[in-house]
Amino acid sequence: MEISTNTSKLDLGSTNTDSRAIPSQSEKEESFGRWDNFVDSFRQYQPASYDGYEELTDLEKSAIKTANSPLQRKLNSRVMNMLALASSLGSGLLIASGEALNTGGPLAVLVCWALTGLAVFCTVQALGEMAVTFPVSGSFNVYASRFIDPSIGFAVAWNYFLQYLVLLPLELVAGSMTMQYWITSINPDVWVLIFYVAVISINLFGVRAYGEAEFLFSLIKVTAILMFIIVSIVIAAGGAPKGDAVGGKYWVNPGLLANGFKGFVSVFITSAFSYAGTELVGLTAAESENPRVSLPKATKQAFWRILFFYMVSLTLICFLIPYDDPRLLGNSSVDINASPFVIAITNGGISGLPSVMNAVILVSVISVGSSSVYATSRTLTALAEQGMAPKILGYIDKKGRPIIAIMITNVFGLLSFIAASNKQEVVFNWLLSISGLSSVFTWLSICVAHIRFRRALSCQGRGTDEIAFKSQTGIIGSFYGALLNIIILMAEFWLSLFPLGDKPNAQAFFQSYLGFVVLLACYIGHKIWKKNWILFISAKDMDIDTGRKETDIEALKQELKEEREIFQSKPLYQRIYHTWC
Repeated sequence: MEISTNTSKLDLGSTNTDSRAIPSQSEKEESFGRWDNFVDSFRQYQPASYDGYEELTDLEKSAIKTANSPLQRKLNSRVMNMLALASSLGSGLLIASGEALNTGGPLAVLVCWALTGLAVFCTVQALGEMAVTFPVSGSFNVYASRFIDPSIGFAVAWNYFLQYLVLLPLELVAGSMTMQYWITSINPDVWVLIFYVAVISINLFGVRAYGEAEFLFSLIKVTAILMFIIVSIVIAAGGAPKGDAVGGKYWVNPGLLANGFKGFVSVFITSAFSYAGTELVGLTAAESENPRVSLPKATKQAFWRILFFYMVSLTLICFLIPYDDPRLLGNSSVDINASPFVIAITNGGISGLPSVMNAVILVSVISVGSSSVYATSRTLTALAEQGMAPKILGYIDKKGRPIIAIMITNVFGLLSFIAASNKQEVVFNWLLSISGLSSVFTWLSICVAHIRFRRALSCQGRGTDEIAFKSQTGIIGSFYGALLNIIILMAEFWLSLFPLGDKPNAQAFFQSYLGFVVLLACYIGHKIWKKNWILFISAKDMDIDTGRKETDIEALKQELKEEREIFQSKPLYQRIYHTWC
């Protein structure tokens, strides 16, 4: 089994997936018609076989399979950067921030979004380090299995899968409701069908089509939010058709905080959920053309997204709208009248914005729907590759599409056709409750996996000089991210027991905290299924080699040393730019 003195017996897993995904010469020479080629593309890609494979442990087998997934590397740096910059921008910022302002007040909004944003940035940095080192299929759920415990990886991955599985029909329904702003005479299911076909088509054309579509969607969202920021600055300075310079008058009357400490905690939770989807950039590692180049750049984009699109826009919102504005009370994810962006600019006397904002929300829901199919199919495939789901779910065709996983996701998406039903809100509230805390669990697992990975390097006499990209926030950042996510879970538990403005009741509790019950059931179920009774994998026993693209560690160290010397010789402005961009 051993192929190199520098690595473990699992170095078989570091085979270059790019070359394995390229058809052989004999395949190229076969003369097929267009229809035959199309049909043939759906046939399963046959992975390479390894001598002695059956003698390995389950963890070793999963490491090899996820490292050698036939997913195709077709996401370039341009697409990766835009995915990192704007893929998760949506109703959490555009709509829910207004409800948070009404609940907690301007001080709560800014403090909570800043604290949570810092934790998310630390988490993305930790994920970036591991994804560059191990660009494997499944990304963070695989890291949880390898560096913490397979049962943790199983529970986190299935929760993440459920989160995005539910999001697909939810976003399709949201899109149909958004269209009713312009047209009310058409049955909502007609719009659901149109968006359903669009989302399915994007993913069936392969990862390159998904990447290009997300690039376009993200570009529209970035442009729109930048325009809103510029217009808001003009309004705050008194340059709008209506109103004078606002200044800080709303911070005095009605004040900085609403609903006291419980309101502050509620905003804390809302801010965490608004960042959901930030981790998607790590899931693309196995399909990035050059993860060592594109992933570090994409990871750094998270800082600018948090700073400009969240903190700058929310600061302006907090200056332009009092927290007691009755229009902020809307709680629908597509309630355009509850958007603080619309309210702020409408107050300035600028007409026509609601239609523009609805168009942006429509783009956002289609974008999230497409990302839902991508996230669920890749997570389900990785679960199958790790032996944590039926083997058939790991079916990947010759074009690198996890076609069975995509089909399952699309079938579940048919739930969106209840858009015309009067029971849709009840159905989706319970579906969302199943995985409502999934993002927090995922971020927590990423931070803990990073801490454990660094611990394994230390225990095995290895150092960070063999890591191509190191987290800019280091292990301290991962400790901070883990701590904040634990605090968020505790805060959500408290508010689930004692809801703001309501009496304790079982339905409210389970709709908010059912996700934890599902996670715990998955964790215990996996322990019983696999008879895995360890709490965590010992650092000295962790596999820190399988899945690396560079198998010669000493050569990699020398290459990284030379790159650092070249970097230090560059002018100061170039060093600053490459550090943050």
